[in-house]
Amino acid sequence: MSQQTALIIDDEPDIRELLEITLGRMNLHTRSACNVKEAYQWLERESFDLCLTDMRLPDGTGLDIIKFVQKNHSQTPIAMITAYGCVDTATQALKAGAFDFITKPVDLVRLRELVSSALRLRKEPTAPAPVTEGPLLGSSLPMQKLRSQIAKLARSQAPVYISGESGSGKELVARQIHQQGGRAQQPFIPVNCGAIPAELMESEFFGHKKGSFSGATEDKPGLFQAAHGGTLFLDEVADLPLAMQVKLLRALQEKAIRPVGSQQEQLVDVRILSATHKNLAHEVAAERFRQDLYYRLNVIELLVPPLRERPEDIEQLSNSILARLSADGLPVRLHPDALAKLQGYIFSGNVRELENILERAYTLAEGEFIHPHDLKTNHMPSAAPQPTVAAKAQAAPQHASSNDLSQHALESIDNLEEHLEEVERKLITQALEETRWNRTAAAERLGLTFRSLRYRLKKLGID
Repeated sequence: MSQQTALIIDDEPDIRELLEITLGRMNLHTRSACNVKEAYQWLERESFDLCLTDMRLPDGTGLDIIKFVQKNHSQTPIAMITAYGCVDTATQALKAGAFDFITKPVDLVRLRELVSSALRLRKEPTAPAPVTEGPLLGSSLPMQKLRSQIAKLARSQAPVYISGESGSGKELVARQIHQQGGRAQQPFIPVNCGAIPAELMESEFFGHKKGSFSGATEDKPGLFQAAHGGTLFLDEVADLPLAMQVKLLRALQEKAIRPVGSQQEQLVDVRILSATHKNLAHEVAAERFRQDLYYRLNVIELLVPPLRERPEDIEQLSNSILARLSADGLPVRLHPDALAKLQGYIFSGNVRELENILERAYTLAEGEFIHPHDLKTNHMPSAAPQPTVAAKAQAAPQHASSNDLSQHALESIDNLEEHLEEVERKLITQALEETRWNRTAAAERLGLTFRSLRYRLKKLGID
């Protein structure tokens, strides 16, 4: 195997020498340039596995080199060297296509981690996931565009803000970015920011030392330590309280965390992906989310299309869902009329709602087909077309009260679902006990098909 080569671009001889020695000890062959012109000459003569460039150069900037590499050598990872604290510069570099950035004075541990990640990425080129398998199904233009964007973003370390409606598959997108990138063999740690009590957040994110507070009986690593070398996915990031937003911002800027009760910081190598169903820009305007953290997380925004914008994908999604539901039983398919009904329905809950509708239909269907009357779509409201930003601004007071009502309605529906599940669980358990856990006899007693009972047992967790 030929020795891997790196191009170092910096006008300071001491910095160039430091980088050459460090990369040489990692068994990389290095070339050096002191300005943009010389860098272009090297890039035209040779192929490189990695580029490191300073931001300020005598005849241009590192951004010029990043754009040149993106245009002419798109498979070559390039990292920016910036002055300490220049967050805006680092953000510009990432948006221009830089793989990552490192600040001066250069931390050698961080540099070696960056180089290793870049070389893994260079060694394992990725392609968009096929449309016939995998979690992101669909051959529509919006999905083709999304998969293309994921493949590109997977080659970067830039923070990505994944926006989209509830149920559209934001976590699946985050997992695909992770799995197609150089961190695929390292941990992917998802966390729902709205599910952690405020008083436990700092400990959950950064860990704590034994004795740091009542109940801390041993050292405990946090989410950042668990994701070291991999990806931390912050779902519902808009739900973070302001006090925690400050601490998170510092951790992202310094790439280091301090466990509760510790006097020492720990360097962490983590890629941050975040998501929320809320409009984060509106949260910033309402002063519920820090603007500086917003810009730090939203270096690149990736929009997940709602299901109503890709009705041609419903057949493929439905077939996949039904195949999973039928995995241990008789196969069930959609009747063409049922498919037509689904394709004409506006899914307010996106793919999650489609799954819910098909799960219900699967339990009701008597034969090998799901018919239109098995699809209970009328129990949920259809979503109206999304208003424009101008319309939202103009009708802000009305939308506020409408949203409050919608939230109360959703909470009521959730409570009702929980109550019905509990009633269903009691009736099924009683029938099973009366038939000495003979599922066939219990199904007859309940007036259900055997397949329907088996599905309900699995859904309710009754063993």
